[in-house]
Amino acid sequence: MIPQPCNKEVEKYLKRWDSLENYVLQERSLDKLFKDKFPHNTEIEDILIKVSTLNDFYSTNIYSVFPVAKHILEMNIDERLYGGDPTLVSEIAVVNISGKTKNFYSFASKYCSHHNQDQFPIYDSYVEKVLMYFRKVDGFSQFRLEDLKDYPIFKGVLVHFADYYGIKGYGLKDLDRYLWQLGKEFFPKKY
Repeated sequence: MIPQPCNKEVEKYLKRWDSLENYVLQERSLDKLFKDKFPHNTEIEDILIKVSTLNDFYSTNIYSVFPVAKHILEMNIDERLYGGDPTLVSEIAVVNISGKTKNFYSFASKYCSHHNQDQFPIYDSYVEKVLMYFRKVDGFSQFRLEDLKDYPIFKGVLVHFADYYGIKGYGLKDLDRYLWQLGKEFFPKKY
């Protein structure tokens, strides 16, 4: 049984996060890349290196990064990105590659989060599984699985999750790290 969410549990998992050297160093590297070196999305070369690195670190399975980078460039996203527009994630996610429409939803949430972690939580399968578990166990919120693929709803569910369980004093990035580790521990992928 998964422990009831609370500040103590969040703190426990955040301390555990700090001991995961590979993840901590990857996140620091991404912070340097996204925030220090290339905070804007106006040059294809800058976007391409961010997309490639994020794809590699997170294994987001984008097999052709150039069309994704070009799509981001053409969207002229910076104002919406730094303004925290949650509809941006779904727009970045949908890309046409060689005549086929692809939806890189998790990648898009990560791309936005690494630019503006205070406004863009990361969606991934582990977080999804934890949210679905606690919805079933405690009924903390009313949503369907497919609702989590609608980014404004997903973000709202996370905020409601924190409110429902009285998790206070933590940002969306902290909540990401807590939920991701919880999901990885209690819902491991079977390869």
